[in-house]
Amino acid sequence: MNIELLRELTEAHGTCGFEDAVREIVARELGPLCELSTDAMGNLIARKPGPGAKVMLAAHIDEIGFMVKYIDGNGFLRVNPLGGWDPRQMNSQRVLVHTRTGSLPGTLMHGTKPTHLLTDAERNSGQKFDDFFIDLGLATDVVKEKVRLGDTATMLGRFEKIGNHFTCKAMDDRVCVFIMIEAMKQSLNSGADIYAVATTQEEIGLRGATAAGFSIKPDVAIALDITLANDIPGVPEPDQITKLGAGTAIKIMDSSLICHPKVVARFRELAEKEGIPHQMEILRAGGTDAGGIQRLHGGIPAFTLSVPTRYVHTVNETVHERDVAASIELLTAFLNQATAENPNAPLF
Repeated sequence: MNIELLRELTEAHGTCGFEDAVREIVARELGPLCELSTDAMGNLIARKPGPGAKVMLAAHIDEIGFMVKYIDGNGFLRVNPLGGWDPRQMNSQRVLVHTRTGSLPGTLMHGTKPTHLLTDAERNSGQKFDDFFIDLGLATDVVKEKVRLGDTATMLGRFEKIGNHFTCKAMDDRVCVFIMIEAMKQSLNSGADIYAVATTQEEIGLRGATAAGFSIKPDVAIALDITLANDIPGVPEPDQITKLGAGTAIKIMDSSLICHPKVVARFRELAEKEGIPHQMEILRAGGTDAGGIQRLHGGIPAFTLSVPTRYVHTVNETVHERDVAASIELLTAFLNQATAENPNAPLF
């Protein structure tokens, strides 16, 4: 497993609509293996032509972030969310503000008095997204010279291997981009016609994958995304969804789609046959690129293979190395069902 590639992907910066740096990494890795193209949405489409069924893989390259909406008289930046932020997880973080002349480090802070000065009522009042601001540590005129409305910001987060876990910001969904790349490298002899798509703007509505799915019109679509692993203190067992280290997650449904039952059955069958650690996933809220692709062209069989992840949408998104390896192995097994000798082997 190429851990340095996973580090590079997760530490790269690219929020919704501004995914260029991540797209370049994927192009570098898949360029020698595939035919590359980029569409108007910024999706990178890596095709390995084959005589068999048309398979679309979708792993999104955007991360949740912010967009500058206002610069006040003291040079503080006010921002709009890009993706699903929980204000409780935004406190006292470091960020990078991405401008036309380069990235500027800043601190993301909550506009409130220090704890020493809070009344009991203020201490218990909760937090609102609009109370946060970014401090660049620069004079107001310098800030206004360097930063424009519409510039974006992303969290600073360093990749770490902690025990058997990998932790970083943007593990959602760069770990699945990594899995897609590794599976493509291990399925070069597949007879399927594979389109591996690094999709954009997933965090704000599955937009890139929907556009790419319309143009590709696959026979089956496999989204690769993280899912919740709430196996932590304070969460009842029925709400844990998945457990870290128990294997890749075969999704049955989430709020964006009910996965095609025959595709679910095939992934489960392959996992059992090959002895690949796996668990079944039902997610009440949240969706993936598969939900956008499923509705196209009168309906496309769609499914999501998930990586259990703790602390989702924070700078400490955490996965287990065993689950990552199992996801690569199961996706590769699915792609390799069709061979050059038997390209018409049914995928599901």
